Amino acid sequence: MLEISHLGKIYPNGAHALEDFTLQVGEGEVVAIIGGSGCGKSTLLRLVAGLEPPTRGEIRLGGRRLVEPDERVNIVFQEPRLFPWLSVADNIAFGLRHLDKGERSARVEAVLSRIGLSGYGGRWIRELSGGQAQRVALARGLVTRPSVLLLDEPFSALDAMTRTDLQDHLSDLWYENGSTMLLVTHDIEEAAALADRIIVMRPWPGRILEVVPVDLPRRRDLLLERSLDRTDDKHLAARR
Repeated sequence: MLEISHLGKIYPNGAHALEDFTLQVGEGEVVAIIGGSGCGKSTLLRLVAGLEPPTRGEIRLGGRRLVEPDERVNIVFQEPRLFPWLSVADNIAFGLRHLDKGERSARVEAVLSRIGLSGYGGRWIRELSGGQAQRVALARGLVTRPSVLLLDEPFSALDAMTRTDLQDHLSDLWYENGSTMLLVTHDIEEAAALADRIIVMRPWPGRILEVVPVDLPRRRDLLLERSLDRTDDKHLAARR
């Protein structure tokens, strides 16, 4: 279980980014965090990832306090942040250097197949489209099989079709790996499609305004649901 207790963050310039944020996230749960600019969403993920220290409060994973980057926690940013001097396969395998070569290759090939990029392992990052690069970033985040995956608006810079496709891939990868996920997004539809709970935040300073449960079964077929929604909309429009 991921336990966030009374977390607060005040930056050296006096900006009060987060105040008294408390949340428990169960193993394998997907929690979406939404809210306007300045409500501390990205700050929260950086604190959980150990990239910055909190001003107050604490974060525990499996009962152990997190005070620095931890191998059980991975983060995927809005920009892919891949290493241009490494191939696609080497980017994905970057966090697997403790494994033998055969195991690394097997994991990389399996995740490339799952994200629809079989045969791309030898390519350079500059040869990828934006959507393909973000798939590689997702693969790198999940290939280590982290206990917690943090996603900071990973699809917001992509076009609608690519975004929907990657949401489906993320849902499939979650089903296979069972990682706990914290997803920061501005897209309410995305939050409802992917999450078990939605945390609504308010700004200045950032804190929880409301917790909304999503009472839908997991393994949601996003493309099918949206296709049916659009079909229903067309039928309603034809009746008017």
